[in-house]
Amino acid sequence: MIVLAACSKGAAKPPPAAEQHEAAAPVVTQGDVGVPLYQKLCAQCHGADGKGYKSDHAPSLVNPTFLASATDDFLKRSIALGRPGTAMAGYGKEVGGPLEADQVAAIVAFLRAQVKTTPDRMPNVAAGSPERGKALYATNCQKCHGDQATRGEAPMLANTNFLQAASDEFIAYAIVHGRPGTPMEAWGMKLSDQSLGDVVAYVRSFASPQQAPVGELPPPTGKEPLFINPDGKPPADFKLTADPNQKPRYVSIDQVKKALDQKRKMIIIDARPPSDWMHVHITGAVSIPYFEMKRLDEIPKDAWVIAYCACPHHLSGIVADELQKRGYAHALVLDEGILEWHRRGYPVVAAQGVTPPPADPSAAASLHAQPK
Repeated sequence: MIVLAACSKGAAKPPPAAEQHEAAAPVVTQGDVGVPLYQKLCAQCHGADGKGYKSDHAPSLVNPTFLASATDDFLKRSIALGRPGTAMAGYGKEVGGPLEADQVAAIVAFLRAQVKTTPDRMPNVAAGSPERGKALYATNCQKCHGDQATRGEAPMLANTNFLQAASDEFIAYAIVHGRPGTPMEAWGMKLSDQSLGDVVAYVRSFASPQQAPVGELPPPTGKEPLFINPDGKPPADFKLTADPNQKPRYVSIDQVKKALDQKRKMIIIDARPPSDWMHVHITGAVSIPYFEMKRLDEIPKDAWVIAYCACPHHLSGIVADELQKRGYAHALVLDEGILEWHRRGYPVVAAQGVTPPPADPSAAASLHAQPK
């Protein structure tokens, strides 16, 4: 806890009681420090209240059974390192994000303050068989959580960073107690101890020891060229669809790919944190994160600008909204986002070991039924 206190010089006479009260500085807790950080960086996907599902597959961060079983180390690693291949970027400085370690800790303290929980007793996990667990998982879990090849609507368990951060006990606790208020039911009365161990063993098998290590591209310098095809003509035939406010601003990835093939002049903005840009980005895209948009000042007013993220609209929408507020007539959002772009094999710059993300049935078609 950080305490800010007023002091006085010399042996001056103490002020009256009322003035002493006014001069006393407030106590600032780490959770208080985390409030603006959370609202600036996390609320766009996880919601201002932390209850999640504001965009893409972002889960609740304040579910009681989650906070009762998640250690501070798990939470810190999840924020700092992210979940590559999903909409959850790494926000720690060590991977190219904006947060120092104490700022990550402040966000964790903020989350802890939202729901009063105490660490619960973790279940004992029997040594399990991945082979037996595979059948149980396919019947009861796969539809929501997916596997290495396909993701579902629930948090994806076949993610290297998740499996490195999560203990067997944490995974088992989630299975036993579920996530009240979500589709994740409690399975504690439905699975034997051995079956529980088998499912955990199968989930653990998602982390293949043969998986190639993932590298990083050099961090963005802030001086990368803004325009792709600077000598080309602007896009001529984009057919846009409207956002919920009936404002036309979504352009499909197929149309953008076609415009690139035609050597059209445009700016493509990667609105994600630089840590994601350093894993993979659309060829020619410039990194302008949704929380640090200074480079927008460099963009000519008549430019065609397409922002993307992995949400696939929330972070890119922040950038497009800011451009539109500044009077840019051609500020658009890439409808299906970078993950579907990468899945379809469209041009990207990728770090060593980065592969296209698992299939996502909800993104297999354009989110707004756009024409190609």
